[in-house]
Amino acid sequence: MPRQLEQTVIEVPRKNRMAPRSPIKQPTRVCMVTYSFYETDSRVMRYAEALAQRGNEVEVFALRRPGTPPREQINGVSLYRLQERIFNEQRVFTYGWRTLNFLLRALARVTARDVKIKFDLVHVLTVPDFLVFAALLPRLRGTPVILDIRDILPEFYASKFKASKDSLGFRFLCQLERLSAKFSSHVIVAGSEWQARLLSRSVGPGESTVILNVPDRSIFKTPSTKAARQNSCLLLYHGTLNWHQGLDIAIRAFAKIKDIVPEAEFHIYGDGPSKPELLTLIGHYQLQNRVKIYDRIPVREIASVLETAQLGIVPKRKDEFGNEAFSTKILEFMAMGVPVIVSDTKVDQAYFDSSLVRFFQAEDVEDLAANMLDLIRQPEIRTALAEQAMRFVATMDWDTKKLEYFALVDRLLDKTKRGRNS
Repeated sequence: MPRQLEQTVIEVPRKNRMAPRSPIKQPTRVCMVTYSFYETDSRVMRYAEALAQRGNEVEVFALRRPGTPPREQINGVSLYRLQERIFNEQRVFTYGWRTLNFLLRALARVTARDVKIKFDLVHVLTVPDFLVFAALLPRLRGTPVILDIRDILPEFYASKFKASKDSLGFRFLCQLERLSAKFSSHVIVAGSEWQARLLSRSVGPGESTVILNVPDRSIFKTPSTKAARQNSCLLLYHGTLNWHQGLDIAIRAFAKIKDIVPEAEFHIYGDGPSKPELLTLIGHYQLQNRVKIYDRIPVREIASVLETAQLGIVPKRKDEFGNEAFSTKILEFMAMGVPVIVSDTKVDQAYFDSSLVRFFQAEDVEDLAANMLDLIRQPEIRTALAEQAMRFVATMDWDTKKLEYFALVDRLLDKTKRGRNS
């Protein structure tokens, strides 16, 4: 049976467990820092907008896409775009320099704003985890700082740059992870697998909370009609284009069925360093008219794309990182009524079973191709998977998860207030 995803708060000391409380009376100034594009990062957006809706003053420091303003107000959130980013990092130095540059910019801006208005809470979302040091001044004066680890950096580094766990870089990042966790007041983790890893090397018992990255059902909801899918045979992926995501495997698998199902297309929405290799692979198999890569689009627009798909494809590799990294896109497909083909990674087999998704053997091109063809040919199986998955994902509600987040925020604020008054 699939794991009950709603039970996601773990390792919180009994004495600190509190029922969700009503919003605090006085507006609280919250700062968020993320090395991502706000409008395409559903996790950051949900936190920020939920706080703004309950009356908090929220400022987010993030990356900037070309053509977007450096400052913007979005649904009550003050967004500061500090630095542009191109997803073409093929070397450690390039990635390291860009993230360090962002850290210095964020440190300067957060410090300046804190001097002026004094933040009550800082929430830093990874990767990388060392961005938490952008909150140096607030932390020195006692402000609580949350470190939110969506992907753990050492394993992400090893997968992205094909480094071993014995490498100097990996060991250095483990030390940096410990320092980052120690610097923070509390750690939020995006999955229990990552939390177990952090507890084994960087985070103490009771110092972390799991808040699963669930879809916002106001955005990802079952379409009122499936007419958009009836006359199409569209396979879809949306997200980052990194090696561990296994999109090269999916393209090779699609090449094996392209002549059997000439009406089928595979659309990819995303950006990342693997894009040049993927385009080369598409050209090699002469799939330019069948496999198309589009730029990543804002969260509030991707739902209308998902509802046109017949199949979602999540072909992660089963390496140290991909095997334990939870893919929110699976839940987003489910919420939109799209059946999903998923590689049999450890994390996905822990959360889902064969009544919810179609598993294939990770990194097996032949097996993925066979499953693509099987589900394309059997609409009744697609329908059964989609209906079961929709019932399952209905138990995951951001309105519930945000109360867990509010409870954590208010507990940290209350603890700080008591400390200052004592």
